[in-house]
Amino acid sequence: MTAPPTPPVRRAGMLAVLLTGQFMVNVDVSIVNVAAPSIQEGLRPSAGALELVISGYTLAYAMLLITGARLGEARGHRRMFLLGLAAFVVASLACGLAPVTGALVAARLAQGVAGALMIPQVLSGIQLHFTGRARVRAQGLLAVALSGGAVAGQVLGGVLVSADLFGLGWRPIFLVNVPVGIVLLAAGVRLLPRDPGGGRTRLDLGGVALLSGAVLFAVVPLLFGREAGWPPWTWVSLAASGPALVAFVRRQRRVAARGGAPLLNLSVLARPVVAWTLGALGAATGTYYAMLFVLALYVQDGLGRSALFSGLVLVSWVAAFGVAGPLLPRMPARVVALGPIVGYLILAAAYFTIGLAHADGVALVVLLGFGGFGLGLGFAPQLGRLTSGVPARLAPDLSGLINTNFQLAGSAGLAVFGTLYLGVSGPRHAFTVVMTAFGITALAACGAALLGGRAARADDQGSSPARRAAVTASSLE
Repeated sequence: MTAPPTPPVRRAGMLAVLLTGQFMVNVDVSIVNVAAPSIQEGLRPSAGALELVISGYTLAYAMLLITGARLGEARGHRRMFLLGLAAFVVASLACGLAPVTGALVAARLAQGVAGALMIPQVLSGIQLHFTGRARVRAQGLLAVALSGGAVAGQVLGGVLVSADLFGLGWRPIFLVNVPVGIVLLAAGVRLLPRDPGGGRTRLDLGGVALLSGAVLFAVVPLLFGREAGWPPWTWVSLAASGPALVAFVRRQRRVAARGGAPLLNLSVLARPVVAWTLGALGAATGTYYAMLFVLALYVQDGLGRSALFSGLVLVSWVAAFGVAGPLLPRMPARVVALGPIVGYLILAAAYFTIGLAHADGVALVVLLGFGGFGLGLGFAPQLGRLTSGVPARLAPDLSGLINTNFQLAGSAGLAVFGTLYLGVSGPRHAFTVVMTAFGITALAACGAALLGGRAARADDQGSSPARRAAVTASSLE
């Protein structure tokens, strides 16, 4: 599907709409964590139901991201973004008005489904409508929306719950999405480019079922296993995700062999640059989402600080992360190529230093700033490496893979590192152990980024002039 040319001014408005949608969805991943005690007091849910309120959103979201990406290609990126946004607003209203726990759980699941329809269109839109330095800048801003949304959710949740607006307690954390979403919906109708006409491909429903099952089997134990103490069902579920994934891959090959439209074009993953870069991004972002959990516990239990401080201390991380993305387009291409390696080395050094020094106060703020800057240096160039290494016609496949990779990495990181932190006695010692593990994981991300860079250079050097011209042309479609 070829996207029509988009004027520069309209591209700016389009990008603002897409990134605001991304920011909203990421805020709602973490905002409920802060409000959990207030929800517990108001609705009296069981421990399992409260966990579903918190994690059901992520569960539905992760399951359907690749399906949402394919629907964007089949039915139109603009149409799916606006449909997902409208559904997200309605689900947020249902969350804010929920009279009982069951209604809140159902509305949170609906929020996750709506987010899965909307968010894959963000990266697809950037890849289809931006090229060159404009694409690099857009991807840098996307990285800020991803990182900033998670922290903003914690800070905004604390502020709204503490303010107890109109005596509504926790409900404004969801209701705030309604006016923002309505304004964004109106802007999207005006600013998002219309979808090109053409035939619609059929959605591979069997592939949807198999992939959703594979992700479900993997994510459910990762989300709920730590709280449950890792009972046998969690390991059975994790083991079942492998055969389900194998069945999905086989089905995709059969669909492609008979000339159909598979849910996921497996040729994307066959590219070494994609496989290594996804691995590096997964390792690095997995430590970040786990750090949000571990740092909040350590700052409050180990350092005796307030919940508000535990959220505000991360502002330096997000600010430094935000500096790295826009800074990279102004640098020479060789420097940008080295960004992931240097960035993940800085990230590892920050983790090691924070853990060994037991930093507090200003020192903690400064070191977190270095960590955010390192992650930003690695994150944005790797998004660029992925999108430049894959033709625009595969944008939906790549968008679905990248977003699913983030969710699986975040869930796995939280499960593994959260369990490690809670399993080590003493908050100070546990913090040192986990931050050291973060540092080692960041070094692994550095190694994967190095191999991804080599694969990208090998692709460039191994391409004939005709093939390079074809790839360049496809990236401009």
